Amino acid sequence: MLLRLVPDDTKFPFIRWRRIFFPLSALVTVISLGAFAVAGLNLGIDFRGGTLIEVQARSASADLAAMRTTLGGLNLGDVQLQEFGSPRDVLIRFEQQPGGDAAQLAVVEKVRQILGDQFEFRRVEVVGPTVSAELLRAGVIGVALSLLCIWVYLWFRFEWQFAVGAMIATLHDLTVIIGFYAITQVDFDLSAVAVVLTIAGYSLNDTVVVFDRIRELLRKYKKMPFSELLDSAINSTLPRTVITGATTFLALLGLTFFGGEVLAAFTQAMLVGVVIGIYSTTFIASPILIYLGVRPQTVGDTPGEPAAAKAEAA
Repeated sequence: MLLRLVPDDTKFPFIRWRRIFFPLSALVTVISLGAFAVAGLNLGIDFRGGTLIEVQARSASADLAAMRTTLGGLNLGDVQLQEFGSPRDVLIRFEQQPGGDAAQLAVVEKVRQILGDQFEFRRVEVVGPTVSAELLRAGVIGVALSLLCIWVYLWFRFEWQFAVGAMIATLHDLTVIIGFYAITQVDFDLSAVAVVLTIAGYSLNDTVVVFDRIRELLRKYKKMPFSELLDSAINSTLPRTVITGATTFLALLGLTFFGGEVLAAFTQAMLVGVVIGIYSTTFIASPILIYLGVRPQTVGDTPGEPAAAKAEAA
């Protein structure tokens, strides 16, 4: 027997709940923007510049408290220590030092000398201020251009109303993700940019599936009330949405618990993004078409077909 997480005859009134979920989404968006304005993003070394050193203790485990005291004696500013993988593995982060790349390399030598033979140095990354500024600028431009290209494609693939609906839903998702990073103060680095792009793509993929079903029903049922048509489209694609979301969520959950500290921030943000992406596709992108004046004739009526039923306005 095939596994069915959602019954075939599901008829949940999604559109009726828009009067609750639209204000709720607006509230979450305001909270996210407020957190970003007040706390800002905790930019990682990729965007802020500095030095990252990965070491492995030669003993059974690393004493983080003793390491913090020892490294603090170097008077190199803020030092962050993070255990990952096993109790022996430690990530050491130093803030950017004045003096350019030479000063950053000097930090590595000082750490080598003070830690001595107790640790094996496995990875060293030094990011200067020029490179970090270029990475930040390139990351913002890359995200913006990616989203712009996707929205232009949706405009030609469907109609402008669908592109606007997808844009609003995607911006909602990205705002919530930015809010997550601002509230938790997890490092926002290049992997966070990957999270943003992945969530945008995931959410848009779900949205396109539902939009395609909506367009198909618009051509087929000319006199069906638009709210009922949207409910039918969402319910008919709900099994695919739930199964895809559940399998992705379970995979990310496994990585969260067993992937170690290095992957923790990435997978936690992805978990939030997957849930928000499913939510926005169902409760934002589709219902908002009601207010954008979608009509059956906007999806390519053929000559001689009966007049389309007017979309319900609220």
